[in-house]
Amino acid sequence: MKSTIFYGARDIRVEDRPKPTVKNPGDAVVRVVRSCVCGSDMWPYRGINPYPNGTQMGHESIGVVEEVGADVAIAKPGDFVIVPFPISCGECAACRAGFESSCPNGGYFGAAEGEGCQSEYLHVPHANGTLVNVSEALAKGDIPGAPASPKDFDDDMLADLLTLSDVMGTGFHAAVSAEVKPGDTAVVFGDGAVGLCGVLSAKLLGATRIISMSRHEDRAAVAREFGATDIVPERDDAAVRRIMELTGEGADAVLECVGSSQSFNTALQVGRPGAVIGRVGLPHDQQIPADATFYRNIGIKGGPAPVRTYARRRLLREVLSGAIHPGHVFTKTYALDEIPQAYADMDARRVIKALVKVSEV
Repeated sequence: MKSTIFYGARDIRVEDRPKPTVKNPGDAVVRVVRSCVCGSDMWPYRGINPYPNGTQMGHESIGVVEEVGADVAIAKPGDFVIVPFPISCGECAACRAGFESSCPNGGYFGAAEGEGCQSEYLHVPHANGTLVNVSEALAKGDIPGAPASPKDFDDDMLADLLTLSDVMGTGFHAAVSAEVKPGDTAVVFGDGAVGLCGVLSAKLLGATRIISMSRHEDRAAVAREFGATDIVPERDDAAVRRIMELTGEGADAVLECVGSSQSFNTALQVGRPGAVIGRVGLPHDQQIPADATFYRNIGIKGGPAPVRTYARRRLLREVLSGAIHPGHVFTKTYALDEIPQAYADMDARRVIKALVKVSEV
């Protein structure tokens, strides 16, 4: 099979690798239909995060089950599935509590497991606790407006479903962690795909004023489409002043979807007393000074998003019914052989998020 392989900073290649097989009774093999490049893939691509040379890349995919082990009950060959980025056992305390992204028996697709989603086929361990079965959801017939079967999915629906493997669920986790409530004012840091999905998620949870911290018009346009009422391009102290001008005493909820020290330090200053910061950006050089949160009763929640839980509880239904279209974060489509260019275009910010068309349903 073809697979995307990391060889160092700005050195991504598509090479042949052995097609995966079922290794354990709980495994599945999925034929990948769509994958994509994530903003977090840019950290190793730019040489900022260490990543093993010769390792497969990618942690977001949707596809069709090809083969299952004897213990797999979640799906059968031919079922259309979402593959969330966390691998999770489905049985431990974390999984039972809906925080499968922190499963001590799992991991993440990509370098941690040595198998990446930017490939023609994907080996899925712990399939029962990891996969989301879209075919099963459709078969129930209780989602108004949903397609009759995966064979009826068009490119737009496939793009929407692909976001549930990571970015839409991660943006939703930022909003849930920030405790967004109806009528709230929310501020969203980050205008990449996760931040834009954070805007959409704040809207879903009832925020009536949503401030997007964007300085790129193409991204600001998507933010407005998703529900942003205000766009703030300023940074650092100027950003704090502008948000306070807009809100008076600060935002009710703060979504931090970047992970940089600049973004997080600003996020610490813009919530009203008692506000909660929902953090989903992978932390880089962040420090949390005690007095920045203590005297203003600022809460901090979040981490790797339990996207499987969010898809199963709400987001899959929202997408299949056509209520939301998070796939609009994808602004260009590439073939798998073109993925080195997809990385280069993401790096240069020529696209918001690169979608990779691997095969047909």
